[in-house]
Amino acid sequence: MEHDPAGNCRCGEPAGEPVGCFLALYGAALRMGRFDWDLDTGRMRMDATAHEVFDVRPEEYDDRPETLAFRVPTVEAHRLDQAVSHALKDGSETYGAYFRIRCRSGTLRWTHTQGCIQRDATGRPRRIVGLVRDATATQELGDSPAALRERADEEAERRRTTSIVQGTTAALAHARTVRDVIDVLRDTHGLAHLGAANLVMGLVEAGRIRLVAEGPAGSFVPGTRVTGVDEAYPMSEVVRTLAPRYIETADDFAESYPTLWPHIDELGITAAAYLPLIAQARPIGVLGLLYQDKTGFTDEERNVLVALSSSIAQSLQRAMFYEQEKDLAQGLQQAMLPRSIPGVPGAEIAVRYRAAALGRDIGGDWYDVIPLPGGRVGAVIGDVQGHDTHAAAVMGQLRIVLRAYAAEGHTPATVMARASSFLHELDTDRFATCLYAEADLSTGVVQFVRAGHLDPLLQLTDGSCRRVPVDGGLPLGLSAEFGRLDYPVTTLELDPGQTLLLCTDGLVEEPGADLDDGMRALSEIAAVGPRDLQKLADRLCGVVDGRGGDDDAALLLMRRRMIDAPQSGGRLQQHVAPSDPEALAEARHMIRAAVRAWGAGERADEIELVADEMITNALMHTDGSAIVTLRVLSGTDRRLRVDVEDSSSALPRRRDAGESGVSGRGLLLVDRLADVWGVDARGSGKCVWCEFVVPARESAREGRE
Repeated sequence: MEHDPAGNCRCGEPAGEPVGCFLALYGAALRMGRFDWDLDTGRMRMDATAHEVFDVRPEEYDDRPETLAFRVPTVEAHRLDQAVSHALKDGSETYGAYFRIRCRSGTLRWTHTQGCIQRDATGRPRRIVGLVRDATATQELGDSPAALRERADEEAERRRTTSIVQGTTAALAHARTVRDVIDVLRDTHGLAHLGAANLVMGLVEAGRIRLVAEGPAGSFVPGTRVTGVDEAYPMSEVVRTLAPRYIETADDFAESYPTLWPHIDELGITAAAYLPLIAQARPIGVLGLLYQDKTGFTDEERNVLVALSSSIAQSLQRAMFYEQEKDLAQGLQQAMLPRSIPGVPGAEIAVRYRAAALGRDIGGDWYDVIPLPGGRVGAVIGDVQGHDTHAAAVMGQLRIVLRAYAAEGHTPATVMARASSFLHELDTDRFATCLYAEADLSTGVVQFVRAGHLDPLLQLTDGSCRRVPVDGGLPLGLSAEFGRLDYPVTTLELDPGQTLLLCTDGLVEEPGADLDDGMRALSEIAAVGPRDLQKLADRLCGVVDGRGGDDDAALLLMRRRMIDAPQSGGRLQQHVAPSDPEALAEARHMIRAAVRAWGAGERADEIELVADEMITNALMHTDGSAIVTLRVLSGTDRRLRVDVEDSSSALPRRRDAGESGVSGRGLLLVDRLADVWGVDARGSGKCVWCEFVVPARESAREGRE
């Protein structure tokens, strides 16, 4: 392009507008768009024609170059990024490159771009202005001999460079973290590809350089762990200028960096190359290669090192993104879990969470411990479908609603049913598995409700461990979707010293292995594990730590102890569905255990018989289920109260037994055996209740026994 003495282009555009020169040179016949790339902010603005060349609509582009990734294939993007990075590093004022884009129709189309790099007074690139044009017509009509030679030379150079860097690039392909990248480069074969004896590396963070690879043993220089970009070190100079710094000889090193050289003089360094690691036109780090058997760098060696630095920069950027996202994921996950587990009288509790060793996704596993009135405690373990922020958000909401429903005093089955309905009403397609255990620590009675989750394990006082079969319903969300909200309740009596083990599948699941085998293996580990509960939790989670995996895991251990167990005065509740003999048997088991634990042993038979009659009457004479509640009332006389609620408003009436003598005895038994009984209206239904006087001295005597 020719300019007149005033500095203006012959096309009439001012010399400071190189894009105008390009447009005038190529003519209006070609479809050509402009772009303006601010390297400080990363924003690249394009005009309407540039949008057409890239086949993107204005609303699809947000002024960020990475947004064009869906139009530029990976191989083409890599070549284009190399051309830009090379020009930024070697001090070039312009660059040009051919590449292909994938059009909306799916076809590939040749495109050409040219850019003019504008630098500040220190030589640091600040802005790129240029053009991008549709090169299809040029390809169809045949390029000029000079253009063809240019592309042939570029292709030959690409092949030569690729053959040199492919060893390092292949080794870096599986580097997941920054430490992995450093280890690959430090490996004997990695350094052989680079031709160096050792290396140093720094990451650019908030305008400073943090050293992450120190070089050979004994080479660390005090005060260089974190340095500013304006300090007199080679890494700082490279970040400031975005250009490689080739130190040809030991004398060159000593003269250029007199502060640094005395600390490394004895290492035998004869040359060094400090390369900026640039990604998306921004420095993310610096790689320093230290040589002990050479001086000087040829043009070919410099070109190879620049090409290698581009490949290393891409791997380093992936590793940094991985670590940032993994830290964010783990932080969010931990924020969703309880910050601390409350102390529960009568129980020792240990909880653990392990994030997935592979991947950076957020898991939906959680645990919770809910103190309840009357010496009871709720233990929750669950797993939301999916591994993303949405799964974590759903998990956080489920944890809150389960805690709220349990604190309201609902039965375990109702807690689970309401949680399922809540999840179904959310704007989500996720479901969740869950196991809820409500334990009365004064009696040892534990009521389990399971929604598609793993069964719990029970560790006995001798250390042996077994699986506890728990009847289950559908996962949360699905049970509401299919109208199957009746969750069965399984009752277990937990003796002092026994331990419940609740976990998610990440603790027992392995690829190619049966889930039952995983549960058996976990039982065996628990059986030979330490007696201390916290150490046992660590031992169990060590299984996950040892094998890694792509799933997170949660664990909750609860051991009953009697040293500080809550005294009598608790409350137990059981839901009994019609035509469910197992639920009726579990209710009887709960009543028997509670009566014995609450010091009413002398009246145990009477209380069991009356409660059984009241439950049977509710199931026989109403269309719905019954809710049985046992509690101890304190006052002048200590009394044990039995409530049986049903959905019928019809009041019971006492009548004589029939000729067969089978019916008509229910209320007669209640009236004869209970000290007092009655009926209360409850909404659309009623509650039949009775009370038995249980002297306090009986409780004290049985407690001593």
